[in-house]
Formats: sequence, C-alpha cells, structure tokens
Amino acid sequence: MPDNSNRNTVIFVVLAFLMLMAYQVFVMGPQAKRREAELKARQGEQAQVVPGAKALDQTQVYLPRAKVVGQSPRLQIDTPSVSGSLSLRGARIDDLFLKGYRETVDPKSPAVELLRPEGAKFAWFAEFGWTGANLPGLPTPDTVWTLVEGQVLSPGKPVVLRYDDGQGLIFTRKIEVDNKFMFTVSDTVANTTGAVLNLTPYGSIQRQGVPVQANGATAHEGALGVLDKELRLIKYKAWKKDGEKNFSSDGGWLGITDKYWLAAMVPDQAENVHASFRVTQAGGVDIYESAFVAQSRNVAPGQSLTHVSRLFAGAKTAPVLKAYQTDLKIPRFVDAVDWGTLYFFTKPIFWLLEQFNSVLHNFGLAILALTVLVKLVFFYPYNLSYASMTKMKKIQPDVEALRTKYKDDPAKQQQEMMALYQREKINPLMGCLPMLATIPVFLALFKVLNVTIEMRHAPFFGWIQDLSAPDPTSIFTLFGLIPWDPSIVPFVGNLIAHLGVWPLAYGITTALSMAMSPPAPDPTQQAMMKMMPIIFTFVLAPLAVGLLIYYSWSNLLTILQQYVVMRRHQVETPIDRMWARLTGKSPATTG
Repeated sequence: MPDNSNRNTVIFVVLAFLMLMAYQVFVMGPQAKRREAELKARQGEQAQVVPGAKALDQTQVYLPRAKVVGQSPRLQIDTPSVSGSLSLRGARIDDLFLKGYRETVDPKSPAVELLRPEGAKFAWFAEFGWTGANLPGLPTPDTVWTLVEGQVLSPGKPVVLRYDDGQGLIFTRKIEVDNKFMFTVSDTVANTTGAVLNLTPYGSIQRQGVPVQANGATAHEGALGVLDKELRLIKYKAWKKDGEKNFSSDGGWLGITDKYWLAAMVPDQAENVHASFRVTQAGGVDIYESAFVAQSRNVAPGQSLTHVSRLFAGAKTAPVLKAYQTDLKIPRFVDAVDWGTLYFFTKPIFWLLEQFNSVLHNFGLAILALTVLVKLVFFYPYNLSYASMTKMKKIQPDVEALRTKYKDDPAKQQQEMMALYQREKINPLMGCLPMLATIPVFLALFKVLNVTIEMRHAPFFGWIQDLSAPDPTSIFTLFGLIPWDPSIVPFVGNLIAHLGVWPLAYGITTALSMAMSPPAPDPTQQAMMKMMPIIFTFVLAPLAVGLLIYYSWSNLLTILQQYVVMRRHQVETPIDRMWARLTGKSPATTG
C-alpha cells in the first residue's frame, strides 16, 4: 500500500459499500430465495379464504375527513396516548390521532393522524369479524352495532357493542384499550338457532391508497409482520408488483407500517392462523390489506364462543414495543422498528444512546458522549495508526527523493520504499485498519438517526430542533437572513439547500484532519484528495444533522489525537502553521 493514508475517507466509504453489498449477496440473497420457496409451498396448501377488501366505486368521490367521521354514529376514544373514535357502523377502529406526536416541531401543530375512515382519501382502518359458509346474517362493514355498555373507550373503561342478526345469531364485541397503543377485541357469538354452525374469526387492516413515500431509501414502509417466526418485510412497490402473499403461522403478528407509525393485528399467540398480505385495485386506487383468519370452530345450539385478538395502532417506540413483546409474548415485536441488515450493531448503538440520553436528557449530547466512547474504545489502535501516519509524514522528503531517483524503475522504487519503511519501523496498513473498525458504528448511527422515532423532533441546541432532519440553515441564505428557499434552484437545489453550519463544520474538520495526513503520491491525486472534503460536504448535507454532529465532533477528537501524536514525534502540523501565520512566530516542532 502506498503511503497516501489521507485516502482513508475514500477507503471508508468504498469498504462500507462493499460490506453492505457482500451482506446482501451472501446472506440476505439466499435467505430471500429460501423464503420464496417456502411461500410458494404454503400458497399451494392454503384452503381458507381471507375476507377481501371492499370494492370502491369507479367514480369514487372523496369527502373531507371530518365530514366522513360525522356520517356514522360513533363512540369516542380517549387515552393518555391516543384520541379519536370508533364507528358503530361496521364497529371499525378508523379514526385515531397520536397525542404525543405533532406533525412538525411546532408544539402547536396538529397531532399526528394515524387512522382515517373509509370515504376519506387515503383511508386506513382496522376491522374484526366472522366468516362462515351460507350464513347471510353475519355482520358486515355496513352493519350498525348497538352500544350496550360504556360511554368513552379509555384505559380501564371498556365498551361493549351488540348486534342481533334476527336469525338466531347474537354478536357481542368488547373493546378495551391500555394507556399506550394496544386495543384488545373480544368477539363473542351466541347461537340460538337449532343447528350447529361453523364460524371463523378474522382481523384485517386496510389502507386505501398511500401518500407519496419519501423514506423508501432509509426506512421500510409497507407490509410488515413476524409470521412463522420470521420477519416479513414487503415495501409498497414490491407489494403492488407481486400481489398476494400467504403464510401459515402459529401466532405472530402482521400489519402496515410507515416510517414511524404502525397498525398491526396480533392474533392469539397459541393459535394457528392463515395470514395474508395482498393488494387489489378498485376505482383507480391501490388497496393494501394485511389480514388473518383464525381456525374455524363449531357453535352448538344454545352455546357461545369467544375469540380474542389485539390491534396495535401507534408510534413505533422501541421501549413500548419491547414491553408488549415481553408482557404479551408477541414474537420480535420490537423489530417493527426497521433496524436494518446490520441490526446487531444498530440495536446496541440505539441502546447506548438511550442510556446516555437518560443521564444527559438531550439526544444531541448523547451522540457526543457516544462519540467519545467510540474514541476511547479505539484509542490505542488509533494511536498506533496516527503514529504510523506521522512517521510516514516525517519521512515524506525521503520518499519523494526515492521516487525521483527511481522514477524509471518502479520495481526498484518499491523495493527501496519497503526497505525505508522497515528501517523506520513503519507499517503502512496501520493508517487504514482502525478506520475499518468504526464503519459499523457509522452505518448503525446513520440507521438509528433515520428510523427511530426517539430521534424524531429530538432537539439539540439553538436552531437544531430535530436531529433526524437536515440542518435547516444554509450558507446560501446567509444562515436565515435572506428569506428564500435554495431548494428551488434547478438541478442543484437539494444539494445546496442544507449547506448550513453543521455541514460546513463537518467539511472544515474533515479537510483539517486530512491535511494532517501524509500527502498523496502525485499532484493529480493530491488535487483529488483536496476536493474530497468539499464533495462529501455536499453529499452529507441533506442527511440527518445528528449524523453531521457526530462526524464533526469525531473529527475534532481525531484532530486533537493526531496533533498530540505529531507533536510527540516532532512533526509540524497544519495547526502549527496556521498559528504561526496568526502570531508571526515560526512553528515549533519540538515537544
């Protein structure tokens, strides 16, 4: 390896890409093929039918959300975490807002909407029911249920609905909710006919059309669940292309997710269910549905039976999901958060950030503390790396002399350089190896900042009110003094819109850190390396500002460590030269 250790940043990005590609090809690829083979085998075995999505009129006219809510009799939902209503028509849970989350960082902005009723654009709702052959009296989405107990659905205050089909079947539905995001639905059917009837319970989450998704590259959005003990992920685009997917599972869960929000059905964990992800089109709208059908059961005359299932509708907060996973024995429920293929790094990084935040009460400070911890863990190998780079910088005149002397004999030049390294006890590889160890940390932090709701709207200091969003300032608006939006500039708008304080801090610290490393072998490479900090500044500027805070702080710690090592080896640094220009004194290179 030539003595151009300042190419570590380039090597870092390339190796990170290669690691992800290798993992995709050698691990995720075979797993996907195996799952596809299992899926095809299961699809041939399924005999039960999941109730289908309701067909929309080809001339469907959407009404304002509030007007649709007012068209059916409703029962209020009010808990510390959610508010809204359930429709007595169809007994659907279809009107829900999340109290603890706002649309923007403005605390006065509207609460985040999760579920909305059918008839409004982008309807998203959950329903429960029964299927059975030749039983015309079963409740449908148009059935109006009667409230027989309760007034407002809230923790500790369940409601009970009733429907009598007039033909000998009486349906009772008890709905409970906790203080977070879990609804429990107990469906009871009483048979007052003179015949044995066969009924099958089901649960369904339906989404009629999906708003434009802006997070496809960083977070999973679409079908999600753990079925047959495996995590199932289908993005909207693939879901629409591939159509229906069927599974047989003992318990598990399934639903539809956005980046931060989830609606998921949780059947009885002791029961085998037939689960389905499917998409149909009606009225020009893609209807996405996650549904399950439980085991059929007989109801004798004069007897009744009860089926219990759950609905999670809320924010994908890791501690809450983990608590449900433990208390309700829901398999891998915490994996509703898109931890990514490097989950074995992402989860520990998130845990560390949570621990630091519990002490510092600021996720930005938690990121700084995590950076210090990473630097301490790799302090010794980094010291070896910087010592090797400093020695290489110190012998740079000898290296240039060898290149000039043996410019027409590359083999001899290489031989003499290796001899020089051996005499000076320099290992050129030491400049790169510590960088490899921090790649997983960088990738894991990138994922955590982009997918965990704990980072959403998490403030730092000053103008940074959301660590998961780009820096809101831009040098092209003089950091907010000029009232215009740089993103409207054709072609380059997105590149310059977020070129604010933290992207510039990252670029400056990266350039200084690279300047303290040995130069590249030839002028062309040197020019390219000088451009790298500028290029990476533009590339990283649109990313989460929390990531830039991490990298800028990491660069500062790196520069400090480099400076100490270089001074110890009596090598002049760019900092010495800058100080000399400011003070008019010659730079000192002695300790």
